[in-house]
Amino acid sequence: MAVAQAAQHNREFFWRRLHTLSGVIPVGLFLLEHLFTNATALGGAAAFNEAVQAIQSLPLLHVIEFVFIFLPITYHGVFGLYVAFVSGYNANRYSFSRNVMFVLQRVTGIITFVFIIFHLWTTRFSGNAPSFDMVHELVTDNAYFAFMIVGVIAATFHFSNGLWSFAIHWGITVGRRAQRITAWVTMIIFVVLAAVGVASLIAFRMNV
Repeated sequence: MAVAQAAQHNREFFWRRLHTLSGVIPVGLFLLEHLFTNATALGGAAAFNEAVQAIQSLPLLHVIEFVFIFLPITYHGVFGLYVAFVSGYNANRYSFSRNVMFVLQRVTGIITFVFIIFHLWTTRFSGNAPSFDMVHELVTDNAYFAFMIVGVIAATFHFSNGLWSFAIHWGITVGRRAQRITAWVTMIIFVVLAAVGVASLIAFRMNV
């Protein structure tokens, strides 16, 4: 019985570690690439279309997308939903503020998973080649634009706050002081990334 429980604990430990790792590499890296590619829209339609074309011209793009983007996102999202619904609160372990962040991490994880599926469906799998004009047409719809704003904020928060958890789970930040500093740093990262994402959406909508 003890051996079986230990084996189950080890499997759970492995999958949770893999979950935190996949949230940074490669899912987090994909988020950063996506945000900064979209940020080229601040330079106008030609700049964005050129950046997209550079990505589209990569050799074995479909293989890269499937292996390094779609599979990790699916795993991180599905396992993340499992964690969100089975994890209890850490009231005796962390402060009230960290418990708020704990809840927000789960909520934004669910929003982000839905957001990614919807975003991919309306862009990557729409049957149309990605372009500035295509995104502009989408975000001129008020409901779509509002959903994109919420999705970008949720995704950037989930990633940034996830970095805090990642640093703890992987033994990078051990002491309380290191964890407090990391909390501030990750929230600064969130504000910067969210600002970049929202500014890009406004650029698409305004058709600068």
